[in-house]
Amino acid sequence: MTGQKPLAGIRVVELATYAAAPAAGRVMADWGAEVIKVEGFAGDPYRRQAPVFNIPLMEDENLSFDMTCLNKKFVAVNLKNPDGMEALHRILKDADVLITSFRQKALDKLGLNYQTLHEKYPRLIMGQMFGYGDTGPEKDTAGYDVTCYVARGGIMGSFHERGTSPINEPNAFGDYQTAITLAAGVCAALYAREKTGRGDRVVTSLFHQSLWAMSVPIMSSQYGNQYPKSRMEVANPFNNTYRTKDDRWLIICVPDYDVYFRKMMTILGREDVFEDEDINAIGNILERNTQSKAIACISEAMSQKTLAEWLEIFKKNDVPCEKGALPAEVLDDPQAWAIDGLRKVKYPSGNERIITTTPVRFESMGNPEAVIARELGADTRQILNSVGYTDTELEKMKERGAITYPD
Repeated sequence: MTGQKPLAGIRVVELATYAAAPAAGRVMADWGAEVIKVEGFAGDPYRRQAPVFNIPLMEDENLSFDMTCLNKKFVAVNLKNPDGMEALHRILKDADVLITSFRQKALDKLGLNYQTLHEKYPRLIMGQMFGYGDTGPEKDTAGYDVTCYVARGGIMGSFHERGTSPINEPNAFGDYQTAITLAAGVCAALYAREKTGRGDRVVTSLFHQSLWAMSVPIMSSQYGNQYPKSRMEVANPFNNTYRTKDDRWLIICVPDYDVYFRKMMTILGREDVFEDEDINAIGNILERNTQSKAIACISEAMSQKTLAEWLEIFKKNDVPCEKGALPAEVLDDPQAWAIDGLRKVKYPSGNERIITTTPVRFESMGNPEAVIARELGADTRQILNSVGYTDTELEKMKERGAITYPD
């Protein structure tokens, strides 16, 4: 049985498209907030993105849209229509939070910038998601996670093996990480409001999130640490990737090379190198630049057994190690299921599909619900009724093109 949800009673209005900001809305919905996604009549383009993710586009099974929109309510409003804008303001009047990814120029034109809204609704918290941030030469530049996060932040130029081509990051890789940051910032502002009685503006960006994620490479570059790197030159050969007999990759993470040298070489069946001064001490390796010799020694040993064999051996010997799992393998990972990182949901299509869940749990609440997204404007009437509109008024507004909802 679930208990009190941390954000129960908080109303969040989401005026955002695609992934990063809407995913922040999903996080807050999972934590118990009432999240009202406001869309134009064409709907969030993310409703139609399934083929980009190699997922079929289906009306009764929209797994890609649910990645960002589980547990939300859906209102369709024409903000270019005065009645539609008035409807949005009625919702905002009773709201605690506005999350948006609209570019600043668009917000200014619509009269939805923070300064204007703060004057009307001083308790409202505004969470803004930018590509590059709200200051500087790129503040008005359009951007997605692949450009702002992966490329500009240094990931694309750093993560591949030196001499090979850059990676193509998984879709929305930076979006979902930055979403957690925005949700956390909004929650901090909600806490501050309890003391001050006033709302605040919370800003983050895909680019800034990437800088934070790349802290070690960026800061160490001041001391000559260069990327991209080669796995044949890592400082500690026991912190490295290796190929197994069955052409799979695994990674070992044993930070204290000297302490575990003999144990590791015994496990690998290379007791013959115990006295090899080129590789039996990390100081010698760094002084003589003999990383490649040590790595070649380990690589040769690793190539003699399969991935399953090595995983069993390393686990038995308490050596931190993991296979380079493929996404399809993650679907069957018992640990992912044990932590509720994966969940099965039933779609109107009749299919049961696996979704990923947001990664925070509260002892008092238990696991969050997973209510799939509904059609455009599914909750328009219910939400607008809750802010004072009658059904007759809503029907007239629909006729005038201010709002829409399913018949």
